[in-house]
Amino acid sequence: MKLACLLIAAVIAGGLPLSAVSLGSPPEGQPGLVLSEFIYETAPFPSCHASTIAESRFGLVAAWFGGTREKDPDVGIWVSRRVEGRWSEPVEVADGVQYERPDGSLHRHPCWNPVLFQPTQGPLMLFYKVGPDPRSWWGMLITSDDGGRTWSRPCRLPEHVDGPVKNKPVELPGGTILAGSSTEYEGWRVHFERTGDLGRSWLRTDAVNDGQEFAAIQPSILSLGGERLLAVGRTRQGKIFQIASDDLGLTWGQMTAGVLPNPNAGIDAVTLADGRHLIVYNHTAKGRSPLNVAVSPDGESWLAALVLENDPGEYSYPAVIQTADGLAHVTYTWKRERIKHAVVNPAKLDLRPMPDGEWPQ
Repeated sequence: MKLACLLIAAVIAGGLPLSAVSLGSPPEGQPGLVLSEFIYETAPFPSCHASTIAESRFGLVAAWFGGTREKDPDVGIWVSRRVEGRWSEPVEVADGVQYERPDGSLHRHPCWNPVLFQPTQGPLMLFYKVGPDPRSWWGMLITSDDGGRTWSRPCRLPEHVDGPVKNKPVELPGGTILAGSSTEYEGWRVHFERTGDLGRSWLRTDAVNDGQEFAAIQPSILSLGGERLLAVGRTRQGKIFQIASDDLGLTWGQMTAGVLPNPNAGIDAVTLADGRHLIVYNHTAKGRSPLNVAVSPDGESWLAALVLENDPGEYSYPAVIQTADGLAHVTYTWKRERIKHAVVNPAKLDLRPMPDGEWPQ
């Protein structure tokens, strides 16, 4: 099983691997944390959320939704590219405009939850949602052949196909893209979607939970080797859920509660090149601070690694990838005001046990 983000022989930061680019001094007291920075300082929107990141063939690309407030009709999808060690000025690449009224005003819905993904073959893909709310939104897709500089016209996904609802898909052997998705209109329920032709046609599983024992959404997909997959994600039950597949996501077992807490907040996770798994999440029973990083050898037991944020406020909805140079990149919401980017060297992390699920002091 190969995760697509580990297969891309891409270069970033003006043709150099990130490890060859000066990133400044690492923060003190956090081994493995290479860089922590804002993607932008000022922007033409006051609020932002739900970032995503990918390594394109031309460099790192990040996206998020931004506007007056979440759910407001002026919320669009914004993109920034990392060029020569700096993030470019954010550019709006998608909006929810439906049509122009006779008086010249626009009928517009908010945009939601962008997801960037670079397949081994094909353009950079940007999935996102449009609609009044998560119970009635629909999936959209735009693509870029030049690393996010320019984008195709928006294409609506087929009926009852949502696309990856928050976290990146994975690429299976043979090029099939497997996306973790979920719905919120009949309880919070998880399902999986796959496409073998870069989003032109899709197959979707039935929901893998009933929405009652576990109200669950927004899965991330990990590789356990061979045809074994593990999905983890957000719940209303106080724990991150886990559910396994033995056939590359065609069928799934029973959803259970993992050991890590979840305060009804988005998470993301990635299988590293060395076979370990790295997860970014809020290690708390309520609220969205702190924001933590943990590492697991098997997807079951987890070791404390980093605290990315620990001050009062909201630090949420992380996205994480591993780039071709072995570094992990995390983006996340910083107080709904800005998007932050952290770079982690998995080989340098100081991993510590979490007895009884408690974060070590």
